[in-house]
Amino acid sequence: MTQPLKRPSARVRPDRAAAEAAVRTLLEWAGENPEREGLRDTPKRVVRAYEEWFQGYGEDPVELLKRTFEEADGYDEMVVLRDVRFESFCEHHLAAILGTVDVAYLPSNRVVGISKLARVIDVFAKRMQIQERLTAQIANSIEEVLQPRGVAVIVRAQHQCMTTRGVHKAGVTMVTSRMLGAFRDNEATRREFLAIVGNPPLHTG
Repeated sequence: MTQPLKRPSARVRPDRAAAEAAVRTLLEWAGENPEREGLRDTPKRVVRAYEEWFQGYGEDPVELLKRTFEEADGYDEMVVLRDVRFESFCEHHLAAILGTVDVAYLPSNRVVGISKLARVIDVFAKRMQIQERLTAQIANSIEEVLQPRGVAVIVRAQHQCMTTRGVHKAGVTMVTSRMLGAFRDNEATRREFLAIVGNPPLHTG
């Protein structure tokens, strides 16, 4: 049994002026002049980008998944969403994580729109992350809200904290998975899922 989802704690956020000042400080620390023409508006642009990159903190995946429906004529076979592209940032270096997610569940009595599954992936991806936690959060939220007979999630991603700094190893893909319910306990169900998702190409461009 998975633990209930932990919601981000409520904290007082600095205002926009403070965020822009922090960006100017980093520009100066890097050796640049934030007042030169090409950088004058960079603090504003960076703050706007952060609003987009980390908008997942303002969304609740539970509320998204609660919008289910029963009119599926008793459908109880596997529902699979394959090769969903995502963009995230590692919490250790704020470098990009680019990859794809395969997600599946076995309905018990309710199904959810596939766009909601894609949005749940984005809610967790658009937070500062590590891939292992991202994988678990997607699977756990689906299990907690839909209470299906099983959930499976596979995440494949490339980490720019590894490709653009440190060991500088390009083309390396990290793969993580979380199997719950029938996908963990029933080998045939797990094999069926793995056969469906196979090894899709990793789109990072």
